[in-house]
Order: sequence, then C-alpha cells, then structure tokens
Amino acid sequence: MAAPIYHDLRKQMDQYSTGFPSTKSGVELKILEKLYTEEDAELYLDLSMLLESPADLAQRTNRSPEETAAKLESMAQRGLVFRHVKNGTKRYSAIPFVIGAYEFQIGRMDKELAELTDAYMEEAYLDSMGDNIPPLRTIPVGKSVDVVHRVAAFEDAKAIVKAKEKIAVTNCICRTQQNLLDQGCDKPKEVCLLFGSHAAYYVENKMARYITSDEACKILDQCEEAGLVNQPANMVNPGGMCNCCGDCCGVLRALNRLPNPGQLVHNRFWAVVEEEDCTACEACLERCQMNAITVDDTAKIDTARCIGCGLCVTTCPVEAIRLEEKPRELQVPPPSTGQELMAMTAEKRGTSLMPLKMQQKEG
Repeated sequence: MAAPIYHDLRKQMDQYSTGFPSTKSGVELKILEKLYTEEDAELYLDLSMLLESPADLAQRTNRSPEETAAKLESMAQRGLVFRHVKNGTKRYSAIPFVIGAYEFQIGRMDKELAELTDAYMEEAYLDSMGDNIPPLRTIPVGKSVDVVHRVAAFEDAKAIVKAKEKIAVTNCICRTQQNLLDQGCDKPKEVCLLFGSHAAYYVENKMARYITSDEACKILDQCEEAGLVNQPANMVNPGGMCNCCGDCCGVLRALNRLPNPGQLVHNRFWAVVEEEDCTACEACLERCQMNAITVDDTAKIDTARCIGCGLCVTTCPVEAIRLEEKPRELQVPPPSTGQELMAMTAEKRGTSLMPLKMQQKEG
C-alpha cells in the first residue's frame, strides 16, 4: 500500500494541466512510487508552478539552503521538477504529469514504467481528456494551406521554428514508451522539438541535442512525409512542438475516443473534398489519424472529427482535398502563454494552481 505522502502528491498533481486522476487499481500511485522518493514528494508539495530559487524555498519552508539546492537539482536531473537557468541563477518549479514528468522521463523510461503508464492511460487518463483543454494544438502541415489564407505565424510550424534562437530535438516519449511494449508504430522517433528554456533543460539533462533552424525544418519535412501530425504546445509562443501519430500519442489516442475531436482541439481549419475531382483512390485514409474520412463513391470528411492537420491534402494525388477555414464562431485562438493555458485549464476543471498546502493555510 502506498504511503500517505503519495496520495497527497497525486492530489497535488491532479490540480495541474490535464490532471492526474485516481484509479481503482492504484496504478498511478505505483508510477509515483517509482519516480519519487518520499523525500522528493515532500519537497514537491512545497513547490508551486512559479519559479523559485532554492534559497527562497528554503527560507519559506524552514529548510537548509544547501540541502534544498542539492535536492532540487537532483530532482531536476531526474525529470521530477523543472529547472530554469538565467545568468547562472537556477530556479525551480513544480510540473504536471502531462506535459511534464511523463515527457521528462525520455532518458529513464524502462519497460516497467512503460507498462505502468500504459495501464494508467487506459484505465483513467485517456478518458479524462474530453473534460480538458488539450495541452497540444494542431496546426496544418507545411504544404497543405494555400497562401491566400495568410496563415498566422503561430499556425505555421516552420515560422515558429525560424523565430526561435535556441532549438533542441529529442525522441518522442510516446513512441519510446509504446515501442518498449512492442506496440505502436515504426514512425521516426527523434522528432520532438524544444525551444528556449525548455530546450536548455532537455540538453542540460542529456535528453536532447541542439540543432539549427534549418535542421528543424528538415525534421518537419520528414514528419510530413511520414504522416505525423504537427502539434505545438497549445499557446501562441510554444516551448515545444510534437510530431504525433494516432498509434502512440497520448493526446491523439485520447481524442480518437471522442465522437467530436475536431470540436475539442484548438485549430482553424478543416478538410473539404472537391467531390467532382475525387477518384476514390483511398490514399487519404491511412494518413488521417482521427478516422475522419470515409470513402464510397468519393471521399467524405466528418468535420466533427477533422482536426485540420492537412495530411490528407498533401497525399491526395489529384488535389481533390483542401483545407478550408472554419467559421469564426468555431475557431478557438490559442492562449498567449503557458501560464494562461494553465489558468484556463484549472478554471475549466475547477482546480487551483495554488498548492494545496497553501490553500489549507489560507483556509
């Protein structure tokens, strides 16, 4: 039976992002026991999602500054908290399970953790996505939108990449985890892009390597060819960008369980078929990660399921499919920042970004 501290840790993680719901089996507690020592958990519970120096945390919680600094650094190296370094000063913050501790296990994922997270996803996490704001958003692959649409920079993967001064690439945690279970697919793995402080965190912890913007653009081209959905973090200025498949990606797997994934994701487009041009060749079927396409005499798009990725557009041999801008009332612009996304998600879920300990003190 898990120690009480792990129940407290789960409750705290459930406050953030898309949550960390409990299960009947208790598999989520086994995940926490594998990742966090009881001492780790105690320190995490005193952190907030605001960056804080070890000295400030130690003073606030009556801890030794030296021991606090060493412990936070150890946790950061194990992907249990986030570390930001600026002008030689290190600051740390709590992180959600997704996007956070799960993704940060890319260098430590083993078969046991892969089995535990897969069981957790199936029992609780995937089905909880319908009540959340997705942490990733879908943007069209590079060649799928006609220039007349004047795609904004935050909707253009290559524009996002070219605007970043610091870029790193790491392996996809979802395909890594699924491959350990002999599941998933054989799509390219080293395709997840990190920017700015997120790139630095991954590289400093030997989970990624720095690349140039030209190299990043080549990776995006490879992803498009492989039929991967481009999903940056759900904000105007994302700290990372995933390239995802419906076989492995937790977000896409969760969306696929819903009858209307196209209405949940934050996107601007959906696919439209020019029926008089369609030859019913079915080339688009395999490329669609949301099962939004059926083919009889012609291909037909279920707009409730279409997430506007554009993969069907780029594979159609007769150019019978195009992306069309959705009606304005159906478009949901992404939040400006990660902080705004967290606040919006917390409001929707009825949780608070304030740590539970602080809430109890104020109460």
